[in-house]
Amino acid sequence: MRFWKHWLVVLVVAVVCLALGSLLLRAPMSFSPTTLTIAKGDSAALVAGRLSDARVIVSSLSLRVVLRVSGGDNKLREGTYAFNYPENVFSVARRILSADYGVPAVRVTFVEGITVREMAVQVAALFPSISEKEFIAVAKPYEGYLFPDTYVFSGSMDARGIVDTLRANFDTRTEDLRSQVPGSRRSFADVVVMASLIEKEARTEESRRMVSGILWNRIDKDMRLQVDAVFGYIFNRPTYNPSQADQKTDSPYNTYLNKGLPPGAIGNPGLSALSAAANPAKTNYLYYLTGDDNLMHYATTFAGHIANQHKYLQ
Repeated sequence: MRFWKHWLVVLVVAVVCLALGSLLLRAPMSFSPTTLTIAKGDSAALVAGRLSDARVIVSSLSLRVVLRVSGGDNKLREGTYAFNYPENVFSVARRILSADYGVPAVRVTFVEGITVREMAVQVAALFPSISEKEFIAVAKPYEGYLFPDTYVFSGSMDARGIVDTLRANFDTRTEDLRSQVPGSRRSFADVVVMASLIEKEARTEESRRMVSGILWNRIDKDMRLQVDAVFGYIFNRPTYNPSQADQKTDSPYNTYLNKGLPPGAIGNPGLSALSAAANPAKTNYLYYLTGDDNLMHYATTFAGHIANQHKYLQ
């Protein structure tokens, strides 16, 4: 009789343990969809605690045990994870060990000439975990070197990952162009800045090369560039008709006050503008304008430029 009582106790304890284990391993009854970001260096204990607090799992201890047994304590994959439906602790562990983010891919197109501030607006709208401020902080040092193109990113991509992808694409797409620059009198950094101006000032390949030739001529003659497009960058608005007050704005980007190129790019130019900056047309022109006829008109003298204004601008 005592023998059977002993095994009955063992059986009851086993059933209780199994039931308790089942409760701890299953998805929580109070689950609600959430996203959670695992940063580089986050410990298993920290992540398990956050997942428990968010009601993604019932018990942080159960996840830590599963991770420990699977040898994944120090192998958590960083990124932003979406938990859209209830999952047991084994499923959650598998996902954070295999970078199964559960976040759909994001397709985004950055147009030629786009600024970092404009990129930030697009990125923040598509990636809830990235703020405009965060993206600007990461991307601003690379203004001009973030190649405008269409990209498909993982929905869990962070700001640094996006910037690194754009930078790598820039390096790849400009490799041939870089090899051409050392034979000229211009540095590649100057070519990038000039390309950012050309991107805003001209639209066709022919006019871009002509504007490039004119602007380099003005620099060589120690003339101010007087490029209107810089004011859009200075004031963060699409203005290309600066007032006299605008022209007196104290900014290193103001090409009406300062000679030479601005201290940095005013946007991220495409390959056409970069090529035009590196391969300017040979010309004696020093002035240009876009007329009401949407055509570019050039002049070698200021008097000729004024005549073009009277003729082609109302």
